[in-house]
Amino acid sequence: MNGKELKETLFNNKKNGWDSTTDEQKGEIFKFADEYIYFLNQSKTERELIQTAKDILLKNNFKDLNETENLYAGDKVFYINRDKSMYIAVIGKEKFENGINIVGAHVDSPRLDLKPNPLYEDSEFAYFKTHYYGGIKKYQWTTIPLAIHGVIVQADGKKINVNIGEDENDPIFTITDLLPHLAMEQMEKKLKEGISGEDLNLLIGSMPYEDKDGSERVKLNIMKILNDKYGITEKDFLSSELELIPAFKARSLGFDRSMIAGYGQDDKVCAYTSLRAILNVEKPNKTAVCILSDKEEIGSMGNTGMESHEFDTFISELLNKSGENRPNLLDKVFCNSKMLSADVDAGFDPIYANVSDKLNAGKLGYGIGLNKYTGSRGKSGASDANAEYVAEIRGIFEKAGVPYQLSELGKVDVGGGGTIAYILANKGVDVIDCGVPVLSMHAPYEVTSKFDVYCAYRGYKEFYDRKG
Repeated sequence: MNGKELKETLFNNKKNGWDSTTDEQKGEIFKFADEYIYFLNQSKTERELIQTAKDILLKNNFKDLNETENLYAGDKVFYINRDKSMYIAVIGKEKFENGINIVGAHVDSPRLDLKPNPLYEDSEFAYFKTHYYGGIKKYQWTTIPLAIHGVIVQADGKKINVNIGEDENDPIFTITDLLPHLAMEQMEKKLKEGISGEDLNLLIGSMPYEDKDGSERVKLNIMKILNDKYGITEKDFLSSELELIPAFKARSLGFDRSMIAGYGQDDKVCAYTSLRAILNVEKPNKTAVCILSDKEEIGSMGNTGMESHEFDTFISELLNKSGENRPNLLDKVFCNSKMLSADVDAGFDPIYANVSDKLNAGKLGYGIGLNKYTGSRGKSGASDANAEYVAEIRGIFEKAGVPYQLSELGKVDVGGGGTIAYILANKGVDVIDCGVPVLSMHAPYEVTSKFDVYCAYRGYKEFYDRKG
C-alpha cells in the first residue's frame, strides 16, 4: 500500500461536505434551509418559537399530553411549560425502564429586555431603558434596527401580544451611538467598556403631545399612542415581558447561497432541526424525547429552564399514562437514557484564527459538531462525555453516513462556555453536546452553513431511532 492509500486508511481525513454532495442532495439541503429560514423569521423569541412549534406539532398529529389519558407505543404528545419551553415525545415499544433517547435544545437567545419601569423622557426624546439578557457585545446592539416583541399582562389577567417593527409598515427603533468626530474619549476605552449597559436605551419618539402645557410631553405622546393601540397605561409595563430583537430578516448568505445569516440561530438552529427530526419518528424502539428549553443563556434557572423539575414532571406523567410508573422508576429511567445536548458550537473563523486550535475547531460545511466537553480553563463546569458514549454516537452517525466533526470551543484558557448537558448528566443520563458550528455567535446576526444545518437534522433523526 502506497503512502497516499495508507493516509486515506489511517488518517482522520476531514473533508468539506459540499465536495461529495450531489445536485439532488443540494436541492434537498436548500429546500430544508428555506423552511428553516421561514421558521427563524416567525420565531424570534422563546414564546413565538413555542407557539410556532405547537402549530407544527398539531398539524403532524401530536396531541397535548394534558388532553391524553393513556399512552401506547407510537403515540405522539407534547407538554408546554408556561408558553416558554416545551417537551415532546414519541412513545417507544420498549419500557421506559430501559431508557429514552433525548435531544435537548434551548429556545432563548441573547437580547435586550425592557426594565420594569422603562419609559422616560430626556431633552425631548422618549426612551425605553433596557437590561441585556445573556452574553452580548454591547456595541453590536447600537445603530441597528430593533423590533419590540413580547407580552403585556394587565392586572385583570388580560394578555396583550406585542410585535412592532417586523412588518414593513411598522416603525422600527434603535439605540444611538456617538459620531466618530466626537468619540475620541470613547474610542480610547476598552472595547467592552465603549458602551455601558445603562446606555443601551432605546430611542422611541421625539414628538410632543399637542397640549403645550405641562412637562414630559414626548413621553405623554408615546403613552397616548400605546394607550390608543393596546389600552395600556404606564403601570402595565410592571407585568410585561418585552424584548428588543433585531428587526432584520434571516436570509441566505453568499453568492452561492451556501450559508444562512439570521438572529437567534443560537440555539434556534438546533431547536428547529431537533423538532423537524422528531416529526419523522414513528413507533421507535425507545421513547424519543425532544426538549425545547428556556433560560439557557442565563444559566438555565427558573421554572422554564432545565434546572427546573418540570422536565422530571413530564417524564413522570409519561410513566403514569403508560401504566408503567412505580417508586424510584424515574431515577432508573434517567440512568439508562442517552442524550444529545443540541447546542451550537463556535465555528472556525479565519479572520480570528488566533483564538482557535485549528486542529480541534468546528468548521462550517464539515457536518454536525460534537463537543466531548465544554466548560472553561481546566474543563470547569463541563459535562465530559465518556469514551464509550462518544464511540456509540460515532457509530450511529458513521453507519447512517451523517457527516460529523469533533471539536472544542476555542483554545485552552482563551474562553469557554456551557450548555444544558451537565443538568441531564447530573441525573445519570449519558450526554454529549452535538450541534451546528456558528460564526458571530451571540451577535445580532449569526452565520451557519446550510450543509451543517441539514446534517444536524439527519443526525438527530438517526439518534431518535437508535436501538441500543
